Amino acid sequence: MRCIRLTALLLGAVALTAACTDSPAPSDSSSASPRSAPAQAQQLTPAELQGRWWSWAASTEQSRNPVLDEDGHLCARGQKDGIWFLAGTTGGTVSRSCTVPAGSPIAFPLVNVFGRAADCADFMTTAKGSAALDGKPLTAETFDATPIDMTSVPGNPFTSETNAHTWSCGLWVRLDPLTPGSHELTLRGESGSFTTGVDYHLAVAEVTPNGAT
Repeated sequence: MRCIRLTALLLGAVALTAACTDSPAPSDSSSASPRSAPAQAQQLTPAELQGRWWSWAASTEQSRNPVLDEDGHLCARGQKDGIWFLAGTTGGTVSRSCTVPAGSPIAFPLVNVFGRAADCADFMTTAKGSAALDGKPLTAETFDATPIDMTSVPGNPFTSETNAHTWSCGLWVRLDPLTPGSHELTLRGESGSFTTGVDYHLAVAEVTPNGAT
């Protein structure tokens, strides 16, 4: 056991706790490490996917963090490794417009948390959510308490630890690359009294050689 100060995110509900977290062994999946080749979302283990998402969420300071974004103008911040991450909110429902490069697999949690293994056990007893793409329901995966590695930058809204070995859990959706054009994605999640939701207006665009869409 080791005590670290963590900000728990219920895909938002930011609850700062001085918690003694169970100290899992560092993941051998290198969950927060960049890869030389794009990683397909469907090929990642739950530890890799959650570790990378949390590292993405904590890679930007609070004033420019895409998880706190209310309209989508920050959705491209911190994106790397060939997977385009999306997020819910820190409570409540917002509408976001986001341009996604064509060929990018997409992954996002409906609702999630990190902390102690026991926190995950409590959280998942009431966790539920739904998602739909262009009006068609999507299937969510259930990830129970999973040891992950995450990295962060100073001033991010979720943790004060630069490198953390912790536990994560939640309900997740992974999508293969979407066809170019406009898509409507809705996500809703909840656990206990916390609720979150986003109406995403996605524009999937081809990327030109100079990086423009």
